[in-house]
Amino acid sequence: MQGAIKAVLFDLGGTLIYFDGNWAEVAEAANRELYLHLQQQGLRLDEKLFLDEFRGRLEEYYLQRDTEFIEYTTAHVLRTLLAELGYPELADDTLAPSLKKLYAVSQAHWKPEEDALATLARLRGADYRLGVISNAADDADVQRLVDNAGIRGYLDFVLSSAACGIRKPNPRIFQIALERWHLASSEAVMVGDTLGADILGARNAGIYSIWITRRADKPGNRDHASTIQADDQIKSLADLPERLDSL
Repeated sequence: MQGAIKAVLFDLGGTLIYFDGNWAEVAEAANRELYLHLQQQGLRLDEKLFLDEFRGRLEEYYLQRDTEFIEYTTAHVLRTLLAELGYPELADDTLAPSLKKLYAVSQAHWKPEEDALATLARLRGADYRLGVISNAADDADVQRLVDNAGIRGYLDFVLSSAACGIRKPNPRIFQIALERWHLASSEAVMVGDTLGADILGARNAGIYSIWITRRADKPGNRDHASTIQADDQIKSLADLPERLDSL
């Protein structure tokens, strides 16, 4: 390994894995699976009221979390709604399986990028330390996605915003990752597809940022294109090892 870079932080969705479905349709199917499982657990809920409220509250929560960069989790949203619908004391052994049913629907549509495993293996072989920082509303979902993609063995850790309560671009989540390695910000790079989370967050934390553009054509990135600049950019993960060698 050349230079001072010892570790690579990766975003997960849109960087190491990609989504192959229609998000609106998948979300609707997932919410219905959640409702059906709650019904099976003995909760008597009006279907339309529950689904409308849950969808609406998730939308509000998504807007709020991208303003405050604090993660409240899907579990929090669901618990709050169910408490208002007459179920204030739900046990974890009811809630956790219900969330698992919810996320299983979308998990079926996340696939590893074709060059992900080969790139991670090459970087591991070059003695880079590898970790993931993912903005996500459910830590168990993130961990299952990592396992489903077959990339767990290459990673030192998988850190989700749901687990630590902080979202990218808050620099604290990057600092938490670096502390696990006992590394300085100058000894790591961040690779991600989202300008407003991955690239801005890395810059705020003093970490060299590499924007991966393969799946970066989305509204949020277009909004930030003129204001947030990465230190470097690559088209695909396969380009990363050579780029790191040049730093």
